[in-house]
Amino acid sequence: MTRPAIVLVQPEIAGNTGAVGRTCVALDLDLCLIRPYGFAITDRNVRRAGLDYWKHVRLHEYDDWAQFLSRRAPRPEALFLFEEFGATSFYDQDYPEDFHLVFGQETVGLPPALLAGHEGRLTRLPMRSDHIRSLNLANAATAAAYQALRGTL
Repeated sequence: MTRPAIVLVQPEIAGNTGAVGRTCVALDLDLCLIRPYGFAITDRNVRRAGLDYWKHVRLHEYDDWAQFLSRRAPRPEALFLFEEFGATSFYDQDYPEDFHLVFGQETVGLPPALLAGHEGRLTRLPMRSDHIRSLNLANAATAAAYQALRGTL
Protein backbone atom coordinates (compact mmCIF):
# COMPACT_ATOMS: atom_id res chain seq x y z
CA MET A 1 0.00 0.00 0.00
CA THR A 2 1.32 3.44 -0.90
CA ARG A 3 1.66 6.13 1.72
CA PRO A 4 -0.98 8.88 1.91
CA ALA A 5 -0.14 11.99 -0.07
CA ILE A 6 -1.08 15.43 -1.24
CA VAL A 7 -0.71 15.64 -5.02
CA LEU A 8 -0.23 18.97 -6.81
CA VAL A 9 -0.78 18.88 -10.57
CA GLN A 10 1.19 21.58 -12.37
CA PRO A 11 1.44 23.99 -9.43
CA GLU A 12 2.05 27.59 -10.41
CA ILE A 13 3.01 29.41 -7.20
CA ALA A 14 6.17 28.48 -5.32
CA GLY A 15 4.92 29.73 -1.97
CA ASN A 16 1.83 27.53 -2.11
CA THR A 17 3.93 24.47 -2.87
CA GLY A 18 6.27 25.27 0.00
CA ALA A 19 3.35 25.71 2.39
CA VAL A 20 1.80 22.40 1.27
CA GLY A 21 5.18 20.74 1.80
CA ARG A 22 5.22 22.08 5.35
CA THR A 23 1.74 20.60 5.92
CA CYS A 24 2.97 17.27 4.57
CA VAL A 25 5.83 17.24 7.08
CA ALA A 26 3.47 18.15 9.94
CA LEU A 27 1.04 15.35 9.03
CA ASP A 28 3.59 12.74 7.86
CA LEU A 29 2.30 12.74 4.26
CA ASP A 30 4.15 12.39 0.98
CA LEU A 31 4.13 15.35 -1.43
CA CYS A 32 3.71 14.39 -5.07
CA LEU A 33 4.35 17.08 -7.69
CA ILE A 34 3.38 16.66 -11.32
CA ARG A 35 5.18 18.77 -13.93
CA PRO A 36 5.33 21.27 -15.42
CA TYR A 37 5.68 23.73 -12.56
CA GLY A 38 5.29 27.50 -12.79
CA PHE A 39 8.58 27.89 -10.88
CA ALA A 40 11.86 26.07 -10.25
CA ILE A 41 11.67 23.60 -7.38
CA THR A 42 14.87 25.18 -6.09
CA ASP A 43 13.14 28.58 -5.94
CA ARG A 44 13.88 30.27 -2.63
CA ASN A 45 10.14 31.00 -2.28
CA VAL A 46 9.42 27.26 -2.04
CA ARG A 47 11.93 26.91 0.74
CA ARG A 48 10.89 30.15 2.44
CA ALA A 49 7.26 29.01 2.66
CA GLY A 50 8.40 25.58 3.82
CA LEU A 51 10.85 27.20 6.26
CA ASP A 52 13.55 24.87 7.52
CA TYR A 53 11.11 21.95 7.23
CA TRP A 54 11.55 21.60 3.45
CA LYS A 55 14.48 19.21 3.91
CA HIS A 56 12.06 16.80 5.64
CA VAL A 57 9.48 16.76 2.82
CA ARG A 58 9.14 13.31 1.22
CA LEU A 59 9.01 14.71 -2.29
CA HIS A 60 8.07 12.62 -5.32
CA GLU A 61 8.17 14.26 -8.75
CA TYR A 62 6.51 13.02 -11.94
CA ASP A 63 6.66 14.27 -15.51
CA ASP A 64 2.91 13.92 -16.07
CA TRP A 65 -0.30 12.35 -14.75
CA ALA A 66 0.26 9.10 -16.66
CA GLN A 67 3.70 8.66 -15.09
CA PHE A 68 2.24 9.40 -11.65
CA LEU A 69 -0.42 6.73 -12.14
CA SER A 70 2.03 4.13 -13.42
CA ARG A 71 4.91 4.74 -10.98
CA ARG A 72 2.99 5.71 -7.85
CA ALA A 73 0.06 3.39 -8.68
CA PRO A 74 -2.52 4.77 -6.25
CA ARG A 75 -5.66 2.70 -5.97
CA PRO A 76 -8.53 4.40 -7.87
CA GLU A 77 -10.65 4.47 -4.70
CA ALA A 78 -7.84 6.27 -2.87
CA LEU A 79 -7.88 9.23 -5.30
CA PHE A 80 -9.81 12.34 -4.29
CA LEU A 81 -9.75 15.03 -6.99
CA PHE A 82 -10.60 18.44 -5.57
CA GLU A 83 -12.65 20.76 -7.76
CA GLU A 84 -15.08 23.56 -6.95
CA PHE A 85 -17.84 21.64 -8.79
CA GLY A 86 -17.14 18.27 -7.14
CA ALA A 87 -20.33 16.33 -6.41
CA THR A 88 -19.26 15.21 -2.93
CA SER A 89 -18.30 17.36 0.03
CA PHE A 90 -14.97 16.50 1.60
CA TYR A 91 -16.94 15.95 4.82
CA ASP A 92 -18.86 13.08 3.23
CA GLN A 93 -15.91 11.05 1.95
CA ASP A 94 -14.50 7.92 3.56
CA TYR A 95 -10.74 8.31 3.32
CA PRO A 96 -8.66 5.12 3.26
CA GLU A 97 -5.21 5.03 4.89
CA ASP A 98 -3.53 5.44 1.48
CA PHE A 99 -5.54 8.50 0.37
CA HIS A 100 -4.21 10.80 -2.34
CA LEU A 101 -5.65 14.33 -2.25
CA VAL A 102 -5.23 15.77 -5.76
CA PHE A 103 -5.27 19.51 -6.48
CA GLY A 104 -4.82 21.37 -9.76
CA GLN A 105 -3.32 24.66 -10.79
CA GLU A 106 -4.13 27.70 -8.72
CA THR A 107 -5.70 29.54 -11.68
CA VAL A 108 -7.60 26.81 -13.57
CA GLY A 109 -7.81 23.70 -11.40
CA LEU A 110 -7.35 20.20 -12.78
CA PRO A 111 -7.08 19.63 -16.53
CA PRO A 112 -10.30 18.33 -18.18
CA ALA A 113 -8.43 15.33 -19.63
CA LEU A 114 -7.38 14.29 -16.13
CA LEU A 115 -10.95 14.62 -14.81
CA ALA A 116 -12.34 12.36 -17.55
CA GLY A 117 -13.07 8.94 -16.10
CA HIS A 118 -12.76 10.19 -12.52
CA GLU A 119 -16.15 11.89 -12.19
CA GLY A 120 -17.07 9.78 -9.17
CA ARG A 121 -13.92 10.93 -7.35
CA LEU A 122 -14.57 14.70 -7.58
CA THR A 123 -14.59 16.30 -4.16
CA ARG A 124 -15.26 19.86 -3.08
CA LEU A 125 -14.62 21.98 -0.03
CA PRO A 126 -17.97 23.54 0.90
CA MET A 127 -18.21 27.32 0.80
CA ARG A 128 -20.78 29.24 2.82
CA SER A 129 -20.49 32.41 0.78
CA ASP A 130 -21.48 32.97 -2.85
CA HIS A 131 -18.78 35.63 -3.10
CA ILE A 132 -15.88 33.18 -3.42
CA ARG A 133 -15.11 30.33 -5.84
CA SER A 134 -12.26 28.69 -4.03
CA LEU A 135 -9.70 28.89 -1.25
CA ASN A 136 -5.99 29.41 -1.62
CA LEU A 137 -4.40 26.12 -2.73
CA ALA A 138 -2.30 25.70 0.40
CA ASN A 139 -5.29 26.40 2.65
CA ALA A 140 -7.52 23.98 0.75
CA ALA A 141 -4.90 21.22 0.79
CA THR A 142 -4.33 21.67 4.52
CA ALA A 143 -8.06 21.62 5.32
CA ALA A 144 -8.54 18.50 3.19
CA ALA A 145 -5.57 16.73 4.76
CA TYR A 146 -6.83 17.34 8.28
CA GLN A 147 -10.29 16.09 7.28
CA ALA A 148 -8.81 12.97 5.66
CA LEU A 149 -6.87 12.24 8.85
CA ARG A 150 -9.79 13.03 11.20
CA GLY A 151 -9.99 10.37 13.84
CA THR A 152 -6.39 9.27 13.38
CA LEU A 153 -4.56 12.25 14.90
